[in-house]
Amino acid sequence: MAVEKVNSSSSLAEVVDRILDKGIVVDAWVRVSLVGIELLAIEARVVIASVETYLKYAEAVGLTAQAAVPAA
Repeated sequence: MAVEKVNSSSSLAEVVDRILDKGIVVDAWVRVSLVGIELLAIEARVVIASVETYLKYAEAVGLTAQAAVPAA
């Protein structure tokens, strides 16, 4: 059985579709302290995904209660 290599470039639409289908999570946590005193703490979680993908994985980790409640 022969293996074929296809040299095709992905279009931007294909890349965006793949990202929305699979999702990307960037989780960052930064703490700045001086002599044991915490001066700044930043915690950020950025999720790029379609709503359907986000809710599917949020349910698996128990975040659907937070996702279902609208922000006040």
